[in-house]
Amino acid sequence: MKMANNFYAARSSADSNMDDICKLLRSTGYSSQPGAKRPPNYPESYFQRVPINETFISMVIGRLRSDDIYNQVSAYPLPEHRSTALANQAAMLYVILYFEPSILHTHQAKMREIVDKYFPDNWVISIYMGITVNLADAWEPYKAAKTALNNTLDLSNVREQASRYATVSERVHAQVQQFLKEGYLREELVLDNIPRLLNCLRDGNVAIRWLMLHTADSACDPNNKRLRQIKDQILTDLRYNPKILFQLLLDTAQFEFILKEMFKQMLSEKQAKWEHHKKEGSERMTELADVFSGVKPLTRVEKNENLQAWFREISKQILSLNYDDSTAAGRKTVQLIQALEEVQEFHQLESNLQVCQFLADTRKFLHQMIRTINIKEEVLITMQIIGDLSFAWQLIDSFTSIMQESIRVNPSMVTKLRATFLKLASALDLPLLRINQANSPDLLSVSQYYSGELVSYVRKVLQIIPESMFTSLLKIIKLQTHDIIEVPTRLDKDKLRDYAQLGPRYEVAKLTHAISIFTEGILMMKTTLVGIIKVDPKQLLEDGIRKELVKRVAFALHRGLIFNPRAKPSELMPKLKELGATMDGFHRSFEYIQDYVNIYGLKIWQEEVSRIINYNVEQECNNFLRTKIQDWQSMYQSTHIPIPKFTPVDESVTFIGRLCREILRITDPKMTCHIDQLNTWYDMKTHQEVTSSRLFSEIQNTLGTFGLNGLDRLLCFMIVKELQNFLSMFQKIILRDRTVQETLKTLMNAVSPLKSIVANSNKIYFSAIAKTQKIWTAYLEAIMKVGQMQILRQQIANELNYSCRFDSKHLAAALENLNKALLADIEAHYQDPSLPYPKEDNTLLYEITAYLEAAGIHNPLNKIYITTKRLPYFPVVNFLFLIAQLPKLQYNKNLGMVCRKPADPVDWPPLVLGLLTLLKQFHSRYTEQFLALIGQFIRSTVEQCVSQKIPEMPADVVGALLFLEDYVRYTKLPRRVAEAHVPNFIFDEFRTVL
Repeated sequence: MKMANNFYAARSSADSNMDDICKLLRSTGYSSQPGAKRPPNYPESYFQRVPINETFISMVIGRLRSDDIYNQVSAYPLPEHRSTALANQAAMLYVILYFEPSILHTHQAKMREIVDKYFPDNWVISIYMGITVNLADAWEPYKAAKTALNNTLDLSNVREQASRYATVSERVHAQVQQFLKEGYLREELVLDNIPRLLNCLRDGNVAIRWLMLHTADSACDPNNKRLRQIKDQILTDLRYNPKILFQLLLDTAQFEFILKEMFKQMLSEKQAKWEHHKKEGSERMTELADVFSGVKPLTRVEKNENLQAWFREISKQILSLNYDDSTAAGRKTVQLIQALEEVQEFHQLESNLQVCQFLADTRKFLHQMIRTINIKEEVLITMQIIGDLSFAWQLIDSFTSIMQESIRVNPSMVTKLRATFLKLASALDLPLLRINQANSPDLLSVSQYYSGELVSYVRKVLQIIPESMFTSLLKIIKLQTHDIIEVPTRLDKDKLRDYAQLGPRYEVAKLTHAISIFTEGILMMKTTLVGIIKVDPKQLLEDGIRKELVKRVAFALHRGLIFNPRAKPSELMPKLKELGATMDGFHRSFEYIQDYVNIYGLKIWQEEVSRIINYNVEQECNNFLRTKIQDWQSMYQSTHIPIPKFTPVDESVTFIGRLCREILRITDPKMTCHIDQLNTWYDMKTHQEVTSSRLFSEIQNTLGTFGLNGLDRLLCFMIVKELQNFLSMFQKIILRDRTVQETLKTLMNAVSPLKSIVANSNKIYFSAIAKTQKIWTAYLEAIMKVGQMQILRQQIANELNYSCRFDSKHLAAALENLNKALLADIEAHYQDPSLPYPKEDNTLLYEITAYLEAAGIHNPLNKIYITTKRLPYFPVVNFLFLIAQLPKLQYNKNLGMVCRKPADPVDWPPLVLGLLTLLKQFHSRYTEQFLALIGQFIRSTVEQCVSQKIPEMPADVVGALLFLEDYVRYTKLPRRVAEAHVPNFIFDEFRTVL
């Protein structure tokens, strides 16, 4: 479907062959799921959708049947290897036969010929990059093909092949192990035994191919009785043990790798060595000529002009050997060796040991020249052909658990695995060959894909090392946190034995040694080029450690922050303390082992923990976004070091959401009362402490700065959502209700102008409140929620600022000064626009904000959360709302404004901060009007009390005055802002009469 859509989007004209594309891409009904039945006439009916010339297909099949198209037989001279040599051709023939299904159905002779040539000893084939097909199953519906294959699938033939390959694999494995012994594969031995070594490699690779393909689970349908019988027969006759097969693969790959490396080195040095041996041999002959000239005295050697001339001629002949004409040079070198042997016999030169030595040395150099000239690139090409492992591209995964267990037992096994991975990398030649020959621009992207897949598999196998390390690390964590007592700075001598704790410390040392052994194992792998990607073992180890750390820390955070909302008291603090101990254990032990594994422990810890928390915050904030941030778009998610996702246990997506909602639940303004002076929440009914600012210190200890910062960010999103909901509610219950609008209009007419005093104020105000009573419940809930979250944001900012000043005083000072300097420059620009101001493309202000928020150097109350439009009656609605809530509150000398009745809960700080935040989102004239209405209410009510000679100040006026006081305090504005609406003597006196 996607392919059809993409073609439709990319087509250049309306009359493109869209119908043909749809016909081609129509579903065939085929399913690759295990146990799924193949649709009738599949795949031939699918191939017939695009007709191809029958003569052309017939010619292709004819060539494939008769010829060795890829000239592979030369690399496999033995007749028993012929089916392996022609395996690629056989795979092509298998596919192309479906384009002419009549051969499969009725052409008995042709199918017999094909089976006898390509499938006499094998029936499980690899089509392309590890996609395997069992011919016994694939050719079941085709009579001629099935009949032709019956000879191959005869149980006696199956038994014979299985027994043969069992014998071959045992013999080859013994040979390979002999070759791999330290010091066995020397240059002379390799050069003298090239055919023998290549035969061993051939036998080994052919046996591995047959065994892996015919024992693979993917090639045998468990529901097919006949296939199951054949496979059971093979496993029995082979005495199959996957570990032995894996060991054979491992040793063969190592042998092949060493041999290739030796040949590459010998090829690179070939000419230099040849020239060196030629020069040495020639010089020896020249020296002997000089000896027989009588000029150079040599013990008991008489002058002999004939020998002198002969040796000079031999010297010239050696020098005349031409490296470029290797055939002629080789033949001539053999003749020179024979001549030197003959001269020693016929001229009685054996009696002089020094002359004999010279002759022997020259013959040795000539022999070396013959060996060197035989080092040909064809040997490397043959090794490349016979070492092909593309058939195991997918099958190799079945050996992953064996590989990992081997590494766990013996970490140095990684060096042999390196050779296996490099052997697997040779499979990349198959998909890239034609792309490369066609000079296609896709070469890089296809190389990148397959190399990336292989590197991912290498990472998957080697991940056992970090896993094993972390298993040991958990034991170290347990010992360090529970068993080993921290040694104090001063210690009494008689208590030394108690603090020594030799047993636990020995156990820690033993575990640490095990971790360093694992590290050593992976670092033995050396930097390796896998396809076109360079794999650095140090980086692999670090990535593996990061991956394991992320997996374990993410799980600890997920499991540690699951709360029961019905629990009394809340589980929040105990769970945070428990999680804090777990995180501290991880941190301490990670810090402890960093030197043993040669990594920057603190850097990795901070990077990965911050990534986990930021990713979870991002995922939680997705709930508030229209366009979600997917994993592949996230800057925190990684392919190699993925952050695991867990199934949500409640409405929150992640642990950070659960933590935030639990804090909101226990500090709910309907249930608790926040005492600003103590930074503490108390239960309204029982007056017991619920939580305090210690909560945020505990979060800082457990989740660090990243956790607090993430919590703050999530609260921002929640405030935005609440404010948006509030605006919707305002439209619904106020602007669409005519009764409410009439009431507000009447009130505005009665109080205008705002500088005046309202006559009969009580009646006017409380009449308006009574008529709008129904709207205040929802209004109060929205305001209090916003206020509650603003209090939490203030507490988080305080904690962040405190820890920043304490832990990073230089950073805190630098940020504060930079912030002040920037604000001063911006203010100066607004006073004089000719002064500089950051341009739109300058990210300075945006970037410095992130730093300031992380350091707690900001005021949440000054933040603009949403963009707003003009709302009619907005100031007067907020004013009415405030004076409607004042009767529910009472003044307490010690605590300020508190709730009058727990049954009708109103908490003063969230109320004030919620209103303040709401007004901040609108134009400042709304705030001015709101304050003017409060001032008018205070003046009018006081005037009415004076005229009626009431000595006490009404409780509502006290509440309104306290609101103005708190407004000035929270916004950090000068007191004259409030005094512009209320005479200062009322402010000065009202507390004295309370």
